[in-house]
Amino acid sequence: MDIRSLRYFVETARLSSFTQAAGLLHVTQSTISKMVHQLEEELGTPLLIRDGRRLTLTDTGRVVYARGQEMLATMRTLAAEVRDIQATRRGTLTVGIPPMINLLFTPALKAFRERHPDIALVLREETGQQAERLVAAGELELGMTVLPADPGLAVETLPVATYPIWALAAPGTFRAGRRTLPLKALKELPLVLLTDDFAITRALRQAFTGAGFAPRVAAQSAQWDWLVEMASAGIGVALLPEPFIDRLADEKLHAVRIVEPELPWQVAHVWNGRYLSHAARAWLDVCTEVLG
Repeated sequence: MDIRSLRYFVETARLSSFTQAAGLLHVTQSTISKMVHQLEEELGTPLLIRDGRRLTLTDTGRVVYARGQEMLATMRTLAAEVRDIQATRRGTLTVGIPPMINLLFTPALKAFRERHPDIALVLREETGQQAERLVAAGELELGMTVLPADPGLAVETLPVATYPIWALAAPGTFRAGRRTLPLKALKELPLVLLTDDFAITRALRQAFTGAGFAPRVAAQSAQWDWLVEMASAGIGVALLPEPFIDRLADEKLHAVRIVEPELPWQVAHVWNGRYLSHAARAWLDVCTEVLG
């Protein structure tokens, strides 16, 4: 059985989409379709029922999907262990890290470089949710995200740091001298949020749902500094973690901490829970010591 065909089938079944599997695996949709068809021919039975855009697993498909996940996980672990043994103290570690989170990790990066100069560390900018998906798919060994992680992905998390979330707005939006704001008060205010690809936005939307209201979203952007500009212009209230508020002390902005309940921005490492290389363990140790 061709391991690549099996991998393409597993990702297609997991995502229920040839298009999404092709995007994740960086190949064309026709390549995915061809490899899945090749696997079906090899096994002598259909694995997927194609009904328009809807994909359903056959009985054999369910078995191949379950066992395929196990086989691919074993292959990834084997490859990682061999690399780790061969690398000893040397090696390369790629960490998927969201643009917002990376600002916090300069001290940890400096300490890691000083203690492990022979390990090449590559920081790959991804949103938290994308980092989770890449780790679950075996494309990344380690990623960073904001909790809670997607419960539908087979990943483990290790919290690193927690900060409260603040609301940032133009002067006059909040009462003068106010330092805190109940979460439910956001129901009446227009908000400017990061796009839904960001894990912090996922966490905020869950908090809004828990508080019993749908937010009035005036605009969304993938750039947190643009959110600040929009808040300063009075377009809406930006919601950002405390470390960013400290960097943005400005008479043109009024910041209040969200309370009742307080919203935590909980940064965490995410990995597949099966195996961590020497380089990954070294990175986690440094982050825990420097940021913990």
